[in-house]
Amino acid sequence: MDKRFFNLFNLTEDEAITLLDTPQEEIDEDDSRYIAASHLVNFPTERSINALIRAVQQTDPSLDNRIVRRKSVEILGRLQAKPALSVIRTCLADEDCYTVENAVWAIAEIGTQDSDILEEVAQLLEKPGQTYRVIIHTLTKLDYQPALERIRKFVNADDAPIASAAISAVCRFTRDYSQMDRVVALLQHQNVFARRLSIQDLIDARYYDAIPNIARCPVSIVFRLRAIRMLAEVGISTGALAYTKIQPYLEQTLRDHPQDLDLVHSYDQLPTLPFLIRELYETDFGRCYLATKTILEHYADTAPTALFATYTEEAHSDYGAHFHVIKLFGWLQHAPAYELLIEALHNPQPQFQKSRAAAAIALSELGDRRAIPELQKTLQTKIWDLKYATFMALEKLGDTSSREIAANDQDWLIREKARD
Repeated sequence: MDKRFFNLFNLTEDEAITLLDTPQEEIDEDDSRYIAASHLVNFPTERSINALIRAVQQTDPSLDNRIVRRKSVEILGRLQAKPALSVIRTCLADEDCYTVENAVWAIAEIGTQDSDILEEVAQLLEKPGQTYRVIIHTLTKLDYQPALERIRKFVNADDAPIASAAISAVCRFTRDYSQMDRVVALLQHQNVFARRLSIQDLIDARYYDAIPNIARCPVSIVFRLRAIRMLAEVGISTGALAYTKIQPYLEQTLRDHPQDLDLVHSYDQLPTLPFLIRELYETDFGRCYLATKTILEHYADTAPTALFATYTEEAHSDYGAHFHVIKLFGWLQHAPAYELLIEALHNPQPQFQKSRAAAAIALSELGDRRAIPELQKTLQTKIWDLKYATFMALEKLGDTSSREIAANDQDWLIREKARD
């Protein structure tokens, strides 16, 4: 699990526990029990776990307290706190559906083979207004076979993510993968959440045949890389896959050119450049990639000025648009963007990490060999996709001097790249 964003609050364990234990009505305007609960993920101690349990047991019906209870249940799940299982179980009967959802998820994270608890979870499938997708995932992850027929009822659900989870679950329980093409088809769904969640279901089902489709799915590179890596790790360890089979799709994804994606959106007529620039700020990356493709095809000459302007005004602080602007400068092979790309390559802020790998690829597109020593500096990173993208960039720039470093890297994918 990526924990780079966990420790964002300047609280000690004692301070967080004291704040969490404070009655909601006594909380100062500048304090937050929610933040205190969130921060305790950094302290997997008995004291923190007990404080979180106490927070769950505070049943004040106010909205603020309900939100704190939900977060406390979630953090207990993240901490895989087995002593909390009994109190989390009581939340399955809570009137607040979001508390129930978090409780179901936490049970999956903690793990249990207690058939009574799992049956309580399964019975939620028959209760209206629940988050059925999370319930299905938990029952499948914990291999509760008695839930199979109840899960099967959801394979044709109108809600695509629920149907996707149910199809994947049935396939995993029965070992019959003949219906997984329906989940693969959801990679082209108009709704971005359906696309993202179908990727998770393909991971859970270990459906290796979907790797080429995942590589072409128009969602953030983060989701695609995570899926390909996770499937590769399991597939290679079991002998079902070889690195050479996944390498083209991994590197296609890291390269991330819009021509290598199956876009799900389209324009009725050619939009203006200002409209396309604004599309780079969309949360649905499918729209961003369509805008990028259109800019490259129709506005290559005028786009750089507009990209510099939007970077100065807004994209420098918007991590989504920042990523797309960086990539566009590379695809446009716009040499005046060199310094901006170097800055992005070395940006240490966690929310801009995917832009660092994008900058590495973009610098290789410029073809400026001045970038070689700058790229080599990033090889000390622990971020695997940045390191892999850097080796791809150095390779394109004709530098192989760091291959020995890659051959001895702690990350197996980097070692495989070195052997290529």
